[in-house]
Amino acid sequence: MFAGLDFKLTGGGALLLLGPNGSGKSSLLRLMAGLLPAYAGHLTWNGQPVADDPQAHAERVHYVGHHDAVKGVLTAQENLGVWARLHDPATAAVQARAALVRFGLGRLADVPGRMLSAGQKRRLNLARLLAAPAPVWLLDEPTTALDQRSIANLQTVLADHRADGGLVVLSTHAEIALPGATVLHMDQVGAGS
Repeated sequence: MFAGLDFKLTGGGALLLLGPNGSGKSSLLRLMAGLLPAYAGHLTWNGQPVADDPQAHAERVHYVGHHDAVKGVLTAQENLGVWARLHDPATAAVQARAALVRFGLGRLADVPGRMLSAGQKRRLNLARLLAAPAPVWLLDEPTTALDQRSIANLQTVLADHRADGGLVVLSTHAEIALPGATVLHMDQVGAGS
């Protein structure tokens, strides 16, 4: 694990997590998402401990991990529609369709998830960010399986989110443009016990 972390993000901010495998990048993202408990210290939102209202924190965070949450028997549209309905049932179909188009998957809306390539599944997974919006995006290796055009599109989506006041925390081994991001080298963070 890690120790001695202290950082603050404000609207439109970004934190870029760098470091080798095993340095704690994924663990930190899961902790920030509320999926792992902190052994010590605390995570706050606007000065209030996240632990005081975990439901409110869950509603403001969107975590996209290593594994793509794509159900093989559902179409791309249906996969995304599930996420969109969790956010806003009234606009789910429209939100899902717009997110598919934004991630270059519009023509694949009726294709079952099992038929999608690794890159298409990754883009479908990332499209959840737009289909079910949240102010805080926690992204673990989001460029995995993406081609250069898809990475460029993701960079635009991230920039738009930040321009609207959203926050991005992203771990990566690949080159990705995240202008003005605070960089945290996880391999240089004090080791915890």
